Amino acid sequence: MESRKRRATALIEKMAMVPWREYPGHFGGALSKALVGPDNVGSARIDFRISRYAPMAYVEEHVHQVQEQVYYVLEGEGVLTTDGERHLMRPHDYTYVPPGVRHGFSNTGTGGLVFLVITTPADDEEPR
Repeated sequence: MESRKRRATALIEKMAMVPWREYPGHFGGALSKALVGPDNVGSARIDFRISRYAPMAYVEEHVHQVQEQVYYVLEGEGVLTTDGERHLMRPHDYTYVPPGVRHGFSNTGTGGLVFLVITTPADDEEPR
């Protein structure tokens, strides 16, 4: 990961100004807005996103080497898979996913699935 300059001041932003993006491994309208992270504040320790998945959208199952994640559902419903187990997630449900746990998330509902994702550290490479 290239070195990015860390902000010396607080970031106050309008979410509407941040573009939606479909990251690699995300399919069918699995969109996210990177609200705080390496690209906009230079953070090495945190990546904070809001995601909205259209019905049937998903992120493929994957494993993080060092990253920890928290998912917090705001709207809709979906199925979170962790190490082969399926968990129905609805508003105000949340999960902590430690490094090494295979996981994926899909929208199984009829409307949008909206959730927050907090990831730390921001990069999944082993410290050097």
